[in-house]
Amino acid sequence: MHYQIEPKTIVAACALSVLWLAEHQFPFFLEFWSNKRERLRHDGKNLALGLANAVIATALIGTLLVVVETYFRDSGLLPQLSIPAVASTAVALVILDFWMYVWHRLNHAVPFLWRFHRMHHSDPAVDASTGVRFHTGEIVMSGLARVALVPVLGFSLWQLALYDALLLPVVLFHHSNVRFPRWLDYGFTLLVVTPAMHRVHHSQWRPETDSNFASILPLWDRTFRTFRLREDAHSVRLGLAEFDDQRWQTMWGMLRTPVAHVNRSEVSQEQCSV
Repeated sequence: MHYQIEPKTIVAACALSVLWLAEHQFPFFLEFWSNKRERLRHDGKNLALGLANAVIATALIGTLLVVVETYFRDSGLLPQLSIPAVASTAVALVILDFWMYVWHRLNHAVPFLWRFHRMHHSDPAVDASTGVRFHTGEIVMSGLARVALVPVLGFSLWQLALYDALLLPVVLFHHSNVRFPRWLDYGFTLLVVTPAMHRVHHSQWRPETDSNFASILPLWDRTFRTFRLREDAHSVRLGLAEFDDQRWQTMWGMLRTPVAHVNRSEVSQEQCSV
């Protein structure tokens, strides 16, 4: 059995196409489309980085997953539960989503991990393309952490692939700059992470940045009291103040973000509402 990225790539491409059109027709932040040429440059850089990361993840992490899953097949927690395959897969998906919540919180809490993750947060114009804007170092570390889970929990490759096929469109969706009816955007936070919820996570105000860590299920944020919404969502100031300078938005600047000697700015809610 071979770990393949093709299904994920197809899902991501379809989701990005639909969301890009929706962002153009129904933007939440209207100013994002005030300069279409700049918008295309912004999205192009994010997508180029996402594509490069996908290639690296397939070559490195994909190969490791095949080797580890083959060697430790039938080992770990899930194979020992002796439950039907459908139930085992459901449990695997929930565990993986909980792990993503934990990993995301670690990326904010551990200074070394934050150095890489802050590149994702430094985007001042969050849209669907931001959902694939991650530093290559973060992608590699995240992948290695997942590889380490395989022998412990006994995930199969197809369970991992299924979770990613569900995860990618949701991540692209909740990063999207699409204007949804308030009742729909807020109401669906009972079931899945929505733009209204994740937009708060990309605020420059640290109490908001350090909230809403869930990837698919808001259950984790609600359970561990990291759930937060904001009534005046249009006043949220996105990005990171310490990376507002345009030099950090170039491809080279984004890749240098982990080694940048800048202190994390303490931005007030009032400043984020300007």
